[in-house]
Amino acid sequence: MDHYHAFFDLKPGVRDTELAGAVTAYMKYLKSKGLIEDWRLTRRKLGLGPRELGEFHLTMQTRDLAQLDAAFGHVAARREPAESVHFAVNSKVTNLNFALYRDFPDPVRHEGEEKF
Repeated sequence: MDHYHAFFDLKPGVRDTELAGAVTAYMKYLKSKGLIEDWRLTRRKLGLGPRELGEFHLTMQTRDLAQLDAAFGHVAARREPAESVHFAVNSKVTNLNFALYRDFPDPVRHEGEEKF
């Protein structure tokens, strides 16, 4: 499983529940198209965490990089209805940072023949 992370803050004047509703609509759309497997929106608690990562954290899970690439391609086409649900989230956030992680060890990992 690959885990695509987005860390961000709210733009001034945006309500946190507006963001949550927009993220839910966007992620449900991507999941209904088979472009992600699952997702989760979290918020920093008690001010704990690096400030530069932002107050909110969205994690999207994909089976592999091919599924993630398909999701990027679908959204990058800038066609409806993807364009509207993406804009509904993107227009509410600032200070975006992204990361990509994978489950470890990888399912294809073999031990005993490594050279390092």
